[in-house]
Amino acid sequence: MSSFRRGRGAGSNRAGRFEALSSESFDDGWPAETEERRSPATRLMPDKTKSIVATNDSPDVPFESSINPYRGCEHGCIYCFARPSHAYLGMSPGLDFETRILVKHDAAELLRRHLARPSYRPQVIALGANTDCYQPTESRLGITRALIGVLAEFRNPVGILTKSALVVRDTDILAPMAAERLAQVSISLTTLDPELARVMEPRASTPARRLRAMRRLSDAGVPVAVLAAPMIPGLNDWELERVLEAAADAGATTASYVLLRLPREIGDLFTEWLREHFPDRADHVLNLIRQTRGGKLYRSEFGVRMSGAGPYADMLEKRFDAARRRLGLDQRAFNLDASTFRVPDAGRQSGQLGLFG
Repeated sequence: MSSFRRGRGAGSNRAGRFEALSSESFDDGWPAETEERRSPATRLMPDKTKSIVATNDSPDVPFESSINPYRGCEHGCIYCFARPSHAYLGMSPGLDFETRILVKHDAAELLRRHLARPSYRPQVIALGANTDCYQPTESRLGITRALIGVLAEFRNPVGILTKSALVVRDTDILAPMAAERLAQVSISLTTLDPELARVMEPRASTPARRLRAMRRLSDAGVPVAVLAAPMIPGLNDWELERVLEAAADAGATTASYVLLRLPREIGDLFTEWLREHFPDRADHVLNLIRQTRGGKLYRSEFGVRMSGAGPYADMLEKRFDAARRRLGLDQRAFNLDASTFRVPDAGRQSGQLGLFG
């Protein structure tokens, strides 16, 4: 009997790599209890972090500073490269990652203090670079909206990455920022097939809703990029051109892509998922992935971890470049401007913005 639950990406909850003990399910022939077959409920837990801005020096990403208001992500994307980070919390990168979400309730106030420091150097801050800042619980908590409000107060530029149509809710803040070259939104679009999306990224917005979000943001003057990611050899890579065409039609102005990444525990989780949902092509997909990773499921070196190497990876890159040129997605990049940053007067600094304005 399948261990996969409807509405969840991972099929198991195996222990993280730092745990001394691990367990796995065993089919003894007895029917599973009904309660065990239900999708586990999402549990929100407070994250008492004392700092909010993370920094990186990776040459593979176009930003140095980022904020992730949530740790773990209810979207449940089976391929999510952030899953292994839950192991540092003593939890599983499997179902725990998508059902046990740590919430940074004080994020906006922490950001305000960070930006007001005399030592702060104005720069683009990325939102949602690790886990999605617009995952379902954001609709109720509004932490991302409050963060954007603080960035607007300080005139600090922000780049947002999401696969949720909920981002449209904050157009009232993002559009005025975009008019001053202070905001850009990148929407991740993996496939146009709703059935594939349902099993691969079960609680993310449907592809159609993401495209509508692109159009609404673009019509409001917010520059939109499309991230065709991840491209999975033998599964969704054939859609690359179609994804870029649909995004261009929806108003995207620039594009990028990422080849599937399977670091640490994700390799086993993805393999388990693939054999459950696509048993007829699982071995073929895994073999193609290994062709792009020097015979392994993953290579972590800078310069190849995002794009892979070898003939198959080279072909994917050439297809992307050709489609991007044909669609004009390589000519309209939007550069954010940090030169107008200012620290608001203490008396004018407000608390958290209301969820709807």
